[in-house]
Amino acid sequence: MDKLSDLRENYDRQEIDPQAFQKNPLEQFKVWFDDALTAGLYEPNAMTLATVSKEGIPSARMVLLKGLTNEGFVFYTNYRSRKGRELENNPVAALVFWWSKFDRQVRVEGVVSRVSDSESEAYFETRPRESQLAAWVSQQSEIIGEQDLQNAWKLTEEKFKDRKVSRPPYWGGFLLHPNIIEFWQGRPNRLHDRLRYKRLENGQWELERLAP
Repeated sequence: MDKLSDLRENYDRQEIDPQAFQKNPLEQFKVWFDDALTAGLYEPNAMTLATVSKEGIPSARMVLLKGLTNEGFVFYTNYRSRKGRELENNPVAALVFWWSKFDRQVRVEGVVSRVSDSESEAYFETRPRESQLAAWVSQQSEIIGEQDLQNAWKLTEEKFKDRKVSRPPYWGGFLLHPNIIEFWQGRPNRLHDRLRYKRLENGQWELERLAP
């Protein structure tokens, strides 16, 4: 731990050309995401999701991006989990993507809403059967003993034996509608590139450069 202060990298892989950026930040996100996907990065859709309780206490965790639409970013969870409850009580959130191979980061801020039941159903049906069962087994964020978890798994396996696993009514998707999307590119001497898209009242996007 004494060497933490010595850990540092000098980012020098590339820089941002604002003239080459898309007018719509969601289209620009697709460009960077495709770069990460093509490069074979491990779970390029992994993102930090930050939420805030109704008391103003923040919390963050890693989740997986499972959809990108013209409206925003889609992920799925147990609605009764801590993040699910916080998003219901205070429907704002932030996302962070980090792709180390490219020294790139994307930050997203916006408001959150549930996706439709039909969308949640459609995605749930694509999940492996074990993941579907786990959605029933796990009372996410609740205190539980290991043996209780194993017992719940066995009971759930038996319940759905030889039949389709239905979607739990408390499990589904959220859509984050972005108001701000910032693209960060590491550069030498900590003079990083930061381009921020901000949604205007008319629905258009304004692109700004921020100091590193």
